[in-house]
Amino acid sequence: MNNKLTQSILDAYMSKAITRKNIHGIVFCVENGSGTMSFTSSAGNIQPSDFYFLASVTKLYVTAIMLILRSQKHFQLEDNISKYLPADITSELHVYKGIDYTQTITIKHLMSNTSGLPDYFSNDVFNEFLSGKDQAWSLEKTLTMIKQKKPAFIPGQKRKAQYSDTNYQLLGIIIETVTGKSVNDVFKQLIFDELGLEKTYVFEDVNDSRPVPLYYKSKPLHLPYYMASIASEGGIVTTAKDTMIFLKAFFNEQFFSRQELSELQKNWNLLFLPGIFYYGTGISRQPLSLKGLKKGLLGHWGQSGAFAFHDPEKDLYFTGTVNQVTGHSVAARLMRNLTDG
Repeated sequence: MNNKLTQSILDAYMSKAITRKNIHGIVFCVENGSGTMSFTSSAGNIQPSDFYFLASVTKLYVTAIMLILRSQKHFQLEDNISKYLPADITSELHVYKGIDYTQTITIKHLMSNTSGLPDYFSNDVFNEFLSGKDQAWSLEKTLTMIKQKKPAFIPGQKRKAQYSDTNYQLLGIIIETVTGKSVNDVFKQLIFDELGLEKTYVFEDVNDSRPVPLYYKSKPLHLPYYMASIASEGGIVTTAKDTMIFLKAFFNEQFFSRQELSELQKNWNLLFLPGIFYYGTGISRQPLSLKGLKKGLLGHWGQSGAFAFHDPEKDLYFTGTVNQVTGHSVAARLMRNLTDG
C-alpha cells in the first residue's frame, strides 16, 4: 500500500465516502511510520485544516497522561481509587448485590472499563443529547445517577467489561487531585505543549465556534455546554494533522516505553457497545474483519465519528473524522481498504 497510495487516490476515496447517506463532511490523514508517506484529504463541509471534536479519542490522551503521572511517582495503576478521591465521591459508589465493592476499584479498573460502574451516558441521556437538549454535565450529576443504578459486575471480574464514560470522568478527578492542576492545564503541559500541538485544545468556551458542526444523521448537533463539561471523557478539539503527531508519539516511546505499551495490551475484553471492539487498558483494538478478531488497529474511536488508529502490521497511522455520530462504519471501511490496498 505504501507504494500505491497517492494524493489523487485518497481524494477519490473521500469523494466516494461523502456520497454515503448522512456523511456531510470527512477529513482523513494517513502516514507510514517513517513519514515518507503522508497524505491528508477531505470532502464535503470539512477542510483538511478544520478543527473538530475528538470525543472519546480524548481517552487515548488520558491514557498517556496516566502513564506519565505514574512515571512521576504520583500513583500506581493498581492503587485503589479511594486513595485519591474524597469520601463524598466514593461513598457507596459500587454496591453490587448488597455488598459495597468501592474499596476494591483500582485506577486500572477505570482505565480498562472493568470497574463495573454504570455508564452515566446511558441510552436515556444519549437520546436527550441527540434530541438537541444541551446541558453541562457535572460530576455531582453523574454520581447521583450512577448511585441509583446497579453496577454491571464486581470490579475486575474475569472476562467482564463495560464501556463507561463514568470511569474517565473519575480519572479526570484523580489527575486533578494528584497534580493540583485542572485537567485542562495538565493536557496542555504534558501533551499539547510537549508535542507543539498549536491547533489542539480542550473545549471550554461555549461561544467557541471553531469546531465544525457535529451531525446526527441529517441534523446538526449544537452541544457547547455539554462538550465544555467533559474534558477528560471527550473534550479535546484538534485537527487531523495534530492528532497524527500525537498518535505517532503515543506508539513510538515519546510518552512511555515499548514495555508499557505492551502492558496496555496485556488483557483484552470484547465489547459490543458502542460497536464491536476490544478494550485493553486505556486503548482499544478494532478488528478489520470478523475473521481477524485477534488482531486489528490500535487506538480509539470517538462518538463524534473521530478516529485515531495505528496498524502495527503495515506500520500505518490513520486520523480524522467523519463528523457523524452514526458514521463509524464509513471510517472503518476506509481504513480497511487502505490497509488492504
